[in-house]
Amino acid sequence: MRLGLNIGYAGAAIGDVLPLVEHADRVGIHSVWAAEAYGSDAVTVLAYLAARTERIALGSAILQMPARTPAATAMTAMTLDGLSGGRFLLGLGLSGPQVVEGWHGVPYGRPLGRTREYVEIVRKAIAREAPLEHQGDHYQIPYTGQDATGLGKPLKSILHPLRPSIPIYLAAVGPRNIALTAEIADGWLPIFYSPEREDVLGDALDEGLSRAGRDAGELEVAATVMVAAGEDTAACRDQLRPFFALYLGGMGARGRNFYNDLACRYGFEAAAGEIQDLYLEGRKDEAAARVPDELIDEVALAGPIPRIVDRLEAWKASRVGTLLLGTHQPEVLSALQAAL
Repeated sequence: MRLGLNIGYAGAAIGDVLPLVEHADRVGIHSVWAAEAYGSDAVTVLAYLAARTERIALGSAILQMPARTPAATAMTAMTLDGLSGGRFLLGLGLSGPQVVEGWHGVPYGRPLGRTREYVEIVRKAIAREAPLEHQGDHYQIPYTGQDATGLGKPLKSILHPLRPSIPIYLAAVGPRNIALTAEIADGWLPIFYSPEREDVLGDALDEGLSRAGRDAGELEVAATVMVAAGEDTAACRDQLRPFFALYLGGMGARGRNFYNDLACRYGFEAAAGEIQDLYLEGRKDEAAARVPDELIDEVALAGPIPRIVDRLEAWKASRVGTLLLGTHQPEVLSALQAAL
């Protein structure tokens, strides 16, 4: 197993994060991943980090597909890959209906079909084997709608990419999206992954792999795990509780929260329901207090560094190939890298 660093929505605070990324680069951490929601974008952050690092791979976790056309994403991927000397990893995701429709102002639509077409178009554009053409339910290239000028023609990128294929990772939480990821992507970006409950997610993974005639080794699982290191395990758990409360309670509407659904599938139905109710009522501190210790210990790393290092064994025995550490502590990176 290898390690990555997930810096989240770090665009506005890149000066604070840069020393940590440079440390990760020096100690041999495999990759650093930047996120976006409806604030700082991931592309600008990764371009900056490309100029300030030498070896570490640069991943987007994730670029929002509804925010960009597939061709625009292909252009971005080729550019970042060229600027970084072939270090870019393209992580894509749909985001959720609240952000897609409330911020980007486009319909959420049918996410599975849209994702399949999107990935196909991005790969075609980067490969440059022929002028780009695609006529699907979600994307038409060249555009042929009723309001088309009729002047569009198939084009081939004028940029010759450094690599004809850039690894594509998909963020997926629900079973059908996980199966699609295993079928068409190079990697999967799960969150709240539990080594003890791999059976909850494994059936969907295996279904997708089977549909594509692939084996498990052809899909890289890069799971984000939040980390809080310190001598007091209970205090470290408390540091992480607001993060869990945000995702289980506030990332999505009632009945359309993918993270809450996952906690329920893990067997935490009662706690997940209570956390969501409290969070949506504005009682965020109470929601955080209801996050079970058992859930934190399964899907995060909390406590003294020796305890965290011991817990690493469960992840090494799992299907996870890359563990993306959500941490601001350089000593965590050094200790876990040394423990591999």
